Amino acid sequence: MSKKEVCKDVLEGKKAYDEKVEKTLSRQPEMKESFKTIGGIPVERLYTEIDLQDVDYCKDIGFPGSYPYTRGVQPTMYRGRFWTMRQYAGFATAAESNARYRYLLQQGQTGLSVAFDLPTQIGYDSDHSMARGEVGKVGVAIDSLADMEVLFDKIPLGKVSTSMTINAPASVLLAMY
Repeated sequence: MSKKEVCKDVLEGKKAYDEKVEKTLSRQPEMKESFKTIGGIPVERLYTEIDLQDVDYCKDIGFPGSYPYTRGVQPTMYRGRFWTMRQYAGFATAAESNARYRYLLQQGQTGLSVAFDLPTQIGYDSDHSMARGEVGKVGVAIDSLADMEVLFDKIPLGKVSTSMTINAPASVLLAMY
């Protein structure tokens, strides 16, 4: 089948699809009038090869491991490296969380997702009066660079990807990482 024939088939299929959608919308409208990405880019209901006619493959899509990384950051994609598996974890002290992280890695986890306690998430040190009763409860308490060093002690950061869910103090914790 030639590209023109494929496009003709796709055009006919799209027309039939649009008619089916109209019937469905008359019974049950969509949740919103229009859908957009976080960046404000409109998202169509359906994309076909027709939408790709003006796409410059090398510039707009690229190859795996190359800019603009739409095909992934690894040149071999996931044939040489599995998807990262992370369990959201962190509790009590940096030393206790470190022991848990090392255990999870020994069990086959391939990444870490650090859970910080509420005082850390809002930028309070553990000894702040507003932190009373919350330290280390829903995540690990991190107050200093020394705490971060203990948290990641003996963890091969060159081989393990790390995700940190944090709020306002993100830049401070990133600097400590």
